[in-house]
Amino acid sequence: MITLHHLENSRSQRILWLLEELQLPYQIKRYQRNATTLLAPPELKAVHPLGKSPVISDGDITVAESGAIIEYLLARYGNGQLQPPADSEAARQYRYWLHYTEGSAMPPLLMHLVFSRLSLPPMPWLLRPLAGAIAKGVQKSYLGPQIRQHVAFMEAALAESGWFAGDTFSAADIQMSFPLEAAQARGFIDARQPRLLAWLQAIHARPAYQRALAQGGPYSLLR
Repeated sequence: MITLHHLENSRSQRILWLLEELQLPYQIKRYQRNATTLLAPPELKAVHPLGKSPVISDGDITVAESGAIIEYLLARYGNGQLQPPADSEAARQYRYWLHYTEGSAMPPLLMHLVFSRLSLPPMPWLLRPLAGAIAKGVQKSYLGPQIRQHVAFMEAALAESGWFAGDTFSAADIQMSFPLEAAQARGFIDARQPRLLAWLQAIHARPAYQRALAQGGPYSLLR
């Protein structure tokens, strides 16, 4: 039985979605973030030394990192589902987006979240005005333009088929869901990106996505 170590409001939601798409039997072990720091609890370090989520346990095998988990589950249980044929151009696109997600798209979004909280506790109250001013400057001059550049790139990538790897939905779309939902939650995706809005609407309408939400509990990327 696969166990998903599921941290609230985290990347593990998309692994839960993948499990539902593949209709695999699994169980969930839930973890709550620290209310002040938003960090994962120390209990996750008993599963993986870095104490991060997502992590899955499959018998005596433990796999961490979203992309690695996706590749593991599809290789072991996918039977060719949710990935293009290995010798196709779509397969090259699939590999690119699977790695682009965490390697390029997520870092500026994560930095944006960190800077948005810079003037909040545990920052000492005397330093909060200065920290807030610095954060706004970095967000305006660097992070905002970086994120908008990525959003424009992703909008253009959907011009041909509406999906990120070939003509059909794939695990690359599952992997891409977290940064794009985060970008929308932070106001970087609106009517000026009609393809991305249509893509978000399409993935949210998938029955497996909705089942994953029901299984995972409240899911918010605005924290």
